[in-house]
Amino acid sequence: MSYYKVVELFTSINGEGQRAGQIAVFVRFQGCNLHCSFCDTTWANEKDAKYQLMSEKEICDKILSTGIHNVTLTGGEPLLQENIKELLTLLLGQPSLSIEIETNGSISIKPFLSLQGKRPRFTLDYKLAGSCMESYMDIENYQYLQMEDTVKFVCSDKNDLERAKQIIDHYELTKKSRVYLSPAFGKIEYSDIVAFLLEHKMNDVTMQIQMHKIIWDPNMRGV
Repeated sequence: MSYYKVVELFTSINGEGQRAGQIAVFVRFQGCNLHCSFCDTTWANEKDAKYQLMSEKEICDKILSTGIHNVTLTGGEPLLQENIKELLTLLLGQPSLSIEIETNGSISIKPFLSLQGKRPRFTLDYKLAGSCMESYMDIENYQYLQMEDTVKFVCSDKNDLERAKQIIDHYELTKKSRVYLSPAFGKIEYSDIVAFLLEHKMNDVTMQIQMHKIIWDPNMRGV
């Protein structure tokens, strides 16, 4: 049996992504290998962040007890958790659950593509210059994408938008996965993103706004 550093396990709605607006269970793990300038969960990323050690069975039982089938593993960076494969294998073995991993794009997803013949959905960030973490991106991940996966670009300014377009075009991401542009909260006007999409005829790219930050206080935890 393995144990995982869980800082939050809660139910809410998906604030973004392909299942935005749908209810979900979130499991937030402690620790991250990046330090993005706009990170909204820095409190969960530090080594001294408070956490609860939970076994894969405890996590799975807690999720199943909610009666909610959308499950998002997030952080921090969930793929840094030791023995995360064991937890994923258990969760993917539950026929009622749909498993999504939110990962920061710096870690290979290849080891997690087939766990007993099943595969989670991935939401991969591409960290643009505004994050100060672009050099850490693992672009080899793009060869493993499927249309059930998502690549997300959080944009702070016009330069980030231009760079996002370069990456989307170069790797033909809209042919491999869903692609989303998100505003870095409080740093760019929503209308500027819309204007950019229209100007460049960016078909099949979706602008999204973090719903949970509109419904609740942007700094509230557990939502």
